[in-house]
Amino acid sequence: MFDLKRDQLRGYYVAAWQKHLAAQPLEPLEAQIVEVILLHPEYHALLNSGVDAVGRDYNAPFGEQNPFLHMGLHLALREQLAMDRPAGLRALYRQVVAKVGDEHSAAHRMHACLAETLWEAQQHKALPDESAYLERVRGLLLRR
Repeated sequence: MFDLKRDQLRGYYVAAWQKHLAAQPLEPLEAQIVEVILLHPEYHALLNSGVDAVGRDYNAPFGEQNPFLHMGLHLALREQLAMDRPAGLRALYRQVVAKVGDEHSAAHRMHACLAETLWEAQQHKALPDESAYLERVRGLLLRR
């Protein structure tokens, strides 16, 4: 999956969704993708459009959220929580869930921390700073 180009990766989301709709068996990664898609009914029509979803550009400066990036952050966070990597993230996640009241909202708040950490690493051409990431997540617990 990690060697796929943008449109190929997006096509994987569309294909997993189509398999789900057709009640076909899903591979484990496809099942995870479908779980995330089910949390986001606002993306269903887009994913049903198939090719139109795959090739579209999303312009963040103009307020367009990239649904594939958003779903990818969900998958990345799930993987991090499963491995508790960076160490302590799972405990922080539980605290954020307790603070905000539900797992989905907690995940969305943590996405901002993850995205900022990834952006920073990209800017510095370095690995993501796990300590900075954990500090950003801890900062969520201090906010209202």
